[in-house]
Amino acid sequence: MLGRVFSQANTTTCLLDPIPTSLFKAFYKFFESEILNIANCSLQTGVFPSACKTAVVRPLLKKSNLDPKIMDNYRPVSNLPFLGKIIEKLVFIQLHDFLNEHNVLEKCQSGFRTNHSTETALLKILNDLRHNYDSQKLSVLVLLDLSAAFDTVDHQILIDRLRSRVGLSGTALNWFHSYLTDRHFFVSMDTRSSGVHEIGCGVPQGSILGPILFNLYMLPLGDVIRRHGVDFHSYADDTQLYIAMSPDDLEPVNTLLNCILDIKLWMAENFLQLNQDKTEVLIIGPEDKREMILPKLRNFKSSQCVRNLGVLFDSELNFTPHIRNVVKIGFYHLKNIARVRPFLSLASTEVLMHAFIFSRLDYCNALLSGLPKKSISNLQLLQNSAARVLTRTRGREHITPILKSLHWLPVRFRIDFKVLLMVYKCFYGLGPSYLNDIILKYEPSRTLRSSGTGLLVVPKVRTKTHGEASFCHYGPRLWNGLPENLRAAETVEVFKKRLKTHLFSLAFI
Repeated sequence: MLGRVFSQANTTTCLLDPIPTSLFKAFYKFFESEILNIANCSLQTGVFPSACKTAVVRPLLKKSNLDPKIMDNYRPVSNLPFLGKIIEKLVFIQLHDFLNEHNVLEKCQSGFRTNHSTETALLKILNDLRHNYDSQKLSVLVLLDLSAAFDTVDHQILIDRLRSRVGLSGTALNWFHSYLTDRHFFVSMDTRSSGVHEIGCGVPQGSILGPILFNLYMLPLGDVIRRHGVDFHSYADDTQLYIAMSPDDLEPVNTLLNCILDIKLWMAENFLQLNQDKTEVLIIGPEDKREMILPKLRNFKSSQCVRNLGVLFDSELNFTPHIRNVVKIGFYHLKNIARVRPFLSLASTEVLMHAFIFSRLDYCNALLSGLPKKSISNLQLLQNSAARVLTRTRGREHITPILKSLHWLPVRFRIDFKVLLMVYKCFYGLGPSYLNDIILKYEPSRTLRSSGTGLLVVPKVRTKTHGEASFCHYGPRLWNGLPENLRAAETVEVFKKRLKTHLFSLAFI
């Protein structure tokens, strides 16, 4: 295990490292046994090396155009010694396996977990919101904002969580106590450094274990929310609450407000702070019905469009503001790439295209499933323009042969590719449990030819605009249209390869 951890570790070098990390990794085989002894000694004694507890904090400007004289414009980036990260990674692997085996983690928490992402979290939330819309109900989505949540974690409360909620004891619990306590940091900028200061709270920034420890610290929050019967989902410290309601019944709004009040009380007890000024509310449904609920939520910042984990959600769930924003930023970067295109090779330019254009086109694009072709036409225009800049072809030349030569799937098929990949993972139990639960395998009441062919149940919906665009409807409908041998692919990689070939033949037939 140690060799695999070493090979996969980033080559970032901390100021406190005696030698560069790249050199350390290059000669790892010569002192593998010594490192193994250090790691085993730490785990057996329950003591984390004190030399690995000091962090070097470097203040970096959030954006290059910000005023460097204003302290709020800086983001503190913490670096830790490389050897400490290796020991952390070894502990993380064992802790991660233990948590999954005993089902300890919050089901509706997607942050820093295998097979979970911002896209899977938003896909579940959007599926529920579209289901509410299809049932002719309004939805109220509340995006809670926490102030410096990772920095205010109380160590004693976290140790109690590890003991009572996780079940750690003895040497294992002592190791985490040693890991969290007696930590220090100093600030380094250019050639100067500050004095060393002690850290009394918070999970170590820049660490391997910090994110998963924060998830464990937040475990009781799910119980607080469930007591009120409110739907929720979290990604790290970003928690979202949402309810379904009829326009003539405002009682669910009172329930939601009481839930938020209890959340504030719980956070105060756990040294966390809910920032009500930055907490946003989005009411989803027809415009005339939304106006009836606004007076009840006057204490919160309400708008018709909110940024949710990097995606712009709007009150109609048509994602017009999000698509417009992606296109605007994409063409800005494409313009800059076009300026330097004469000096770049084809391969180098394609790397830039994937880094600045396709990273935005593909980010959470499964949320755009089921939208009309007109809605995503501007995204296709952006991809077409990127292909012309890359291949240095004129605007009047037909785009289909260009995309085909680059082996680029059109935007609509890229969306279907992502949705089908999600469905495949859910069908074979590789997706998050909250998505696995909404993908239902088709089981006929009697023996039919379709038995055992890997089909899914396609639920009935009322509207095309929202019901058919939900993941639980759109995904199974696409899945059932695949050839049987494709649905039965042995691994994810095989499925991706076959699926891309299948969609490519459909796109350019």
